[in-house]
Amino acid sequence: MIMGFILELGLFEAVFSFITMQLQLCSVFFTFSLGTRTHYFGRTILHGGAKYRSTGRGFVVQHIKFAENYRLYARSHFVKALEVALLLIVNIAYGYSQGGGVSLLTLTSWFLVISWLFAPYIFNPSGFEWQKTVEDFDDWIDWLSYRGGVGVKGDNSWESWWDEEQAHIQTLRGRILETILSLRFFLFQYGIVYKLELTGKSTSFSVYGFSWMVLIGIILIFEIFTFNSKRLNFRLFVRFVQGVIALSLIVAFILIRVYTKLSVPDLFASFLAFVATGWGILSIALPWKRVVKYLGLWDSVREFARMYDAGMGFIIFTPIAILSWLPFVSTFQSRLLFNQAFSRGLEISLILAGNKANVQA
Repeated sequence: MIMGFILELGLFEAVFSFITMQLQLCSVFFTFSLGTRTHYFGRTILHGGAKYRSTGRGFVVQHIKFAENYRLYARSHFVKALEVALLLIVNIAYGYSQGGGVSLLTLTSWFLVISWLFAPYIFNPSGFEWQKTVEDFDDWIDWLSYRGGVGVKGDNSWESWWDEEQAHIQTLRGRILETILSLRFFLFQYGIVYKLELTGKSTSFSVYGFSWMVLIGIILIFEIFTFNSKRLNFRLFVRFVQGVIALSLIVAFILIRVYTKLSVPDLFASFLAFVATGWGILSIALPWKRVVKYLGLWDSVREFARMYDAGMGFIIFTPIAILSWLPFVSTFQSRLLFNQAFSRGLEISLILAGNKANVQA
């Protein structure tokens, strides 16, 4: 790009234009748009159904809600970015390359992660305005908890959106390829298990098998705590069982911490491994929806997926909320996205909107 600018504009103009583009975060937008193309190219290769996909949109001057951006980019960008971030964290923790776990490759990979996670919100008008952030959070919670059903669109319900996101999986070939690709999450768990201080230098396969027993136990506990007791007459008994299990977990954790070599880094690494394995199980369950429904496990898979989307949403939303507390961030974003005249007009419109709210109150 620099060489092209030099040929067209000359050396000094090229350097100035390149620096200006970086200050305007053009690289962030370009990296994000490449993620869109990559996702749909990959989906078409796996499942077919090629058709035109718009990679951009016109000049936007209105605020896009957090939930809408999440629906648009959750599967194409956010999931992939968090997976890369997971690998980068493990690389920093266990990397033994010369110079440590941080290199130019990891720095550029972190840039990709940040671009894929936050570009839709960086380039969203009033994306860091506090009142808009509060309204977006309430809207996202309502969308996440709204039950689906016949005639309910994905814009209004997480369950309907989740079903729509699986519509592209139609062929047996696509299901098999999705299953094979999902095995990478189990390899990630396998690698983490043998790096724990608790396992020492043991390379026995039984250690990996024990980690699966622990994971199955966690899933069963999740099922118990998310069990809907409203349909039954012994609701008090279910609450009692949940309380006993919660106390038992606390006691068991204290005993394991005292009588074994389980350390805080081990707990963090185990959490990452189980998160990746759980997503792998979900990624395999979705292509084989009919089999899972036949086994009577589809409702559990759906609640498990809802928990993952809630967690991803909170990871993305937390930095946005923190930056929204800082008043200068919203002003800086407006100056970054628009020229000075438009920025003043946007600020005036916010002031007028605030006055209307006060009059109505």
